[in-house]
Amino acid sequence: MISAFFRWLEHRRAVRRHWQADARRLIDDDEPRAYYAAQRRAARSRTQGDRAAFWHWAKVASEIARRSRVTEMDRAVLQRIVDEESTAGRHRDA
Repeated sequence: MISAFFRWLEHRRAVRRHWQADARRLIDDDEPRAYYAAQRRAARSRTQGDRAAFWHWAKVASEIARRSRVTEMDRAVLQRIVDEESTAGRHRDA
């Protein structure tokens, strides 16, 4: 039972390292807009019905917000991103 716990714990750590690495990559690419890039990917995943990817990119956005002091975070821009991805998703499905 203890070995199962440690396997689970290592799996959780690997998942955390994955979204932290994605956050660092987006920050390195374009720090001021990294949060929006992660939110766009989360919205796209949600529109496509990919729950795992949605949660991954939501955690990436959270990590970016935690790490970066210069990233832009505007609710109106986020709403526009979600609207764009929802509209694009409907067009992809049609």
